[in-house]
Amino acid sequence: MIAKILIKRRFKEGNTPQIVQLLNEIRQIALSRPGYQSGETLTKSGQPNDMVVISTWRSLEEWHVWKESDQRKQYEAMLEVYQEGPTEYEEYLLGSPLHSM
Repeated sequence: MIAKILIKRRFKEGNTPQIVQLLNEIRQIALSRPGYQSGETLTKSGQPNDMVVISTWRSLEEWHVWKESDQRKQYEAMLEVYQEGPTEYEEYLLGSPLHSM
């Protein structure tokens, strides 16, 4: 089942070019991962240091393999230097369980 992953981060003031570069590098690597379908980065209106990445995966299992990979963990550690707090993850499945009732 298709999975949508919301990755929420709050960054410290400044360093936008470095942050955007790291996010773009992560996406480029994810493009070659099994199950990755798409991604987009959103900046909160009026609060440009709050960002959400929405990625779409063929399955939660494929997302979990990528999330736990050493390569992704290295990039996550690089991003954490610029963050005010921990990264938050929310996992959603496409569709509604109400339709199956």
